[in-house]
Amino acid sequence: MQLGAFTLPNALFAAPMAGVTDRPFRKLCKRLGAGYAVSEMVTSRPDLQDSLKTSRRANHEGESDPIAVQIAGTDAAMMADAARYNIDRGAQIIDINMGCPAKKVCNKWAGSALMQDEALAIEIVQAVVAACEPHRVPVTLKMRTGWCASGRNAPALALAAESVGIQMLTVHGRTREQGYKGQAEHDTVAHIKSRVRIPVVANGDIDTPQKAQEVLRRTGADAIMIGRAAQGRPWIFREIAHFLATGEELPPPDLAEVRTWLLEHLEDHYALYGEFTGVRSARKHLGWYARALPLPPGAAAVFRDRINELTSCEAQLRCVSESLDEWRDAQVTWGAEHADSDTPWKMAA
Repeated sequence: MQLGAFTLPNALFAAPMAGVTDRPFRKLCKRLGAGYAVSEMVTSRPDLQDSLKTSRRANHEGESDPIAVQIAGTDAAMMADAARYNIDRGAQIIDINMGCPAKKVCNKWAGSALMQDEALAIEIVQAVVAACEPHRVPVTLKMRTGWCASGRNAPALALAAESVGIQMLTVHGRTREQGYKGQAEHDTVAHIKSRVRIPVVANGDIDTPQKAQEVLRRTGADAIMIGRAAQGRPWIFREIAHFLATGEELPPPDLAEVRTWLLEHLEDHYALYGEFTGVRSARKHLGWYARALPLPPGAAAVFRDRINELTSCEAQLRCVSESLDEWRDAQVTWGAEHADSDTPWKMAA
């Protein structure tokens, strides 16, 4: 797929997720097969642009091109300024957030709440596109199917956004009202794809290689975007890529591979956040990894409890390294039946 000056290596994208898709996680997803990854949502509020939280979200050191930054807000001029601000700091693609369902975002009429005011939504798109055109930076848009079941206006917004310069659309197959409940539907994506000329990306409940293939066939979408399914399982991108290319399932990575990736992820994570915040914010990632791995009975719970007690990078790294070595030595194999589920896992002291 061509997006502005960039030829994306494949059609597998990592979704922007607040508190998740920071620079270390994006780099790992790209390394493990994602052809494109979008940053966490960055606020358009100028009074927060110099905050530590925003500066970390705008950090792209060592990240491969293209650098895609998602911005959120409700004021057209402010959103245009935010686009320029992020371009000055390395953004090569600007994505507009009209899909976030979080209450703290929607209560301020940002994210998916913008879909309720089509005139304002398009005013924002026009302002951002105008701000990005002098720099030849493509603008993309991520949205939901609508605010609620009775107001699925994504097709109308898609056509309007295309007409004012949006170069790619991503659609999560749920309304804001649904949040993440129920099943994502992709008929709306297929409908939008049949009406616009720009690339369309399908998002929502794509959690296996088979589901990825089904959604691509069913919608005719140009790409798929994966969010929650990559949490603790960033290698899902290479699994999907292999299946789409060969029709065969790629054997899951062994624990030695996971150990290498995880330790490198942690080192990069600490480098971005520092020890105090880094150790604490890494806990959720480690919990997701433990959930994704086929561990001995009770091992994941013991691991999480131990990790949550640690307060230094050194101790956390040592615990992760030793745990993975223990699990590997226990000859845990992917896809194998677990032992007696009543037998608790005892981690070495």
